[in-house]
Amino acid sequence: MSDFSYEIKERIAILSESKAGWTKELNLISWGGRAPKYDIRDWAPGGEKMGKGVTLQKEELIKLKEILKNLELS
Repeated sequence: MSDFSYEIKERIAILSESKAGWTKELNLISWGGRAPKYDIRDWAPGGEKMGKGVTLQKEELIKLKEILKNLELS
């Protein structure tokens, strides 16, 4: 199995928290030493484990923001 590395460059927001203490977060993360990307995923208390998530380029996050802005949420 290959080495896996990441660095959280900026913790932006906690979107939710489960009863078990896991948090769904929006962060700016550098994966494998590459340029940082926006990332939404679940994190265990203390940050020692993570769940599956989605990683977005800045342009994708801007587009998602526009889509959500235009949604009628109730």
